Amino acid sequence: MDRRDFIRLSAAGVGAGMVAPAMALADSGKQAAGSIYYTKDAPGRWSDKVATHLPNIEIEKAGVEVVVKIVTAHEMKGYEHYIVKHVLLDQSYKFIGEYLFKPDKDKAAVSTYTLHDYSGPIYALSMCNKHDLWLNGAEV
Repeated sequence: MDRRDFIRLSAAGVGAGMVAPAMALADSGKQAAGSIYYTKDAPGRWSDKVATHLPNIEIEKAGVEVVVKIVTAHEMKGYEHYIVKHVLLDQSYKFIGEYLFKPDKDKAAVSTYTLHDYSGPIYALSMCNKHDLWLNGAEV
């Protein structure tokens, strides 16, 4: 992968990570599911990709700390086909954290976040370099 492709993919990932959650809040955001971002119920043109692209959210509570683990069951085939990043959002679709994967080093698309004294909905975004942006939610 050359530098220009990397910069282009990075810019697309940042843009999608900022635009998709904002659109989900708007009334028209429900129409965006299945076209701008994909969900289990609205996989759009990628209906056969749900199992390997939808981020799975695992939650473990320990006192006031909440550990959120995002797993996307997707192969990491170097720069050819991989999960670019995970983004974790709060109940208002505000940024909590992100993890950018290194496809030449990361063997699996797994990221972990520690939240302090959090309850309510959370949302995970998973971005594939070939099959776009996927959104899933869970309750803490």
